[in-house]
Amino acid sequence: MNEAIVKMKTKISDQDYQVKVAPIGSACSVFSVNYCLLSVGNQQFAAYYDENRRITVAARRCNSPAWDLFQPEGFWQEDRKRFSHQTDFDSHNYLTMAVDRDGYLHVSGNMHVDPLIYFRSEKPLDISSLRCVRQMVGEREERVTYPLFFKDHQGNLLFRFRDGRSGNGDDIYNIYDTAARSWRRLMDAPLLNGQGERNGYARLPIAGPDGYWHMVWVWRESPHCETCNNLSYARSRDLIHWQRSDGTPLALPITRSTGEIIDPVAVKGGLINMSQELAFTSSGRPVITYHRYDDQGRSQAYVASADKGEWRISQLSQWRFRWDFKGEGSIPPDVIISAAQAIGGGMLKIDYQSIWGEPGTWIVDENTLDVREQLPFTRSLPDAVYQPNQAIHADAVVQILPGIRGEDGKVDENLFLRWESLPIARDVSLGAEVKPTTLEVICRNPPSGS
Repeated sequence: MNEAIVKMKTKISDQDYQVKVAPIGSACSVFSVNYCLLSVGNQQFAAYYDENRRITVAARRCNSPAWDLFQPEGFWQEDRKRFSHQTDFDSHNYLTMAVDRDGYLHVSGNMHVDPLIYFRSEKPLDISSLRCVRQMVGEREERVTYPLFFKDHQGNLLFRFRDGRSGNGDDIYNIYDTAARSWRRLMDAPLLNGQGERNGYARLPIAGPDGYWHMVWVWRESPHCETCNNLSYARSRDLIHWQRSDGTPLALPITRSTGEIIDPVAVKGGLINMSQELAFTSSGRPVITYHRYDDQGRSQAYVASADKGEWRISQLSQWRFRWDFKGEGSIPPDVIISAAQAIGGGMLKIDYQSIWGEPGTWIVDENTLDVREQLPFTRSLPDAVYQPNQAIHADAVVQILPGIRGEDGKVDENLFLRWESLPIARDVSLGAEVKPTTLEVICRNPPSGS
């Protein structure tokens, strides 16, 4: 299939966008797991599992229809009875990728309480030189989950992961020395510490317009997702020294008893990890969207914003359903609340979706947090992109993820990965006969020749 065959047009925010679809190759579709797309200058890189569930990295120049593919070698994991470069059916085993300031590629993933799995290229922007590196720092790397790369204000590459397991784990941060080609701890202590009784599920720190890094998280008492509790917050100038929203310093590691709690939601109160989104008002205040149960036990969407150390919380929805999630393993996101987007005029735009009704958009006053208008939901890409079309299985769902810019680690709003797979199923095989999916890159309004 040639990338020139599939072109669509859509109208988004009164602008016409051309959409081009470029196939990469066959990928794993027997379970849901996230892949990664990275753009560096005029080059694109994708990390994914092939039809045999093996880690594969693809590369091309943007004006080339052909992708180069490489499959790095890992190591044998005796307890898993598998090689580290081949995954099982665990949706936690996503792949993440970054490039350092000298152009060397870094790839990690395929871990759920596993020894560190990490590859680094020996030549800049050269996937064929990716090699397995068994250690970063050499300590607390035997029970790794949730690896993520990101970059600080100076362009240094950082790596965040959880050491431990759900209900008992710590958040660890490493920083890369480009000249020495080695990692070290960013902080002597973990950033979040569950004290052996819980763990924090944190979203990656986000750089705000005020010069601070801002971070939100929930605590979780056990592997059961319904035990999430206490929406929390911290900020930092340098990712090392942290404080509350009023400027009060926080000693590390931050625990549930010492951290700042935005909303003291109890266990089984409807908070679920990784569904909290952080953004900023037009004046630079942090604003957080999330969902939990109301006093009647129904699921509702909320928005919270801080002003001079005080948090204001407002309920956005008037839903009549309850997302009664519980148990262990990965589950599908039956409710999705987007990050707020400042759209001018003192207003925020917040999208929502759920399996219980039509999606929509709230227009919210960023000062009072009141809903001023409710609008139909508008997707970022043409509707056809979201519909299964590869005939891999009757139950297939479409997966779409935005690309990442290698220069700063931020989301590329015009570049996406698309593939189809069986739905999330508690990290077990559904045992279904399913064809491989075609992994595709979608360029929205791509530059000429791309």
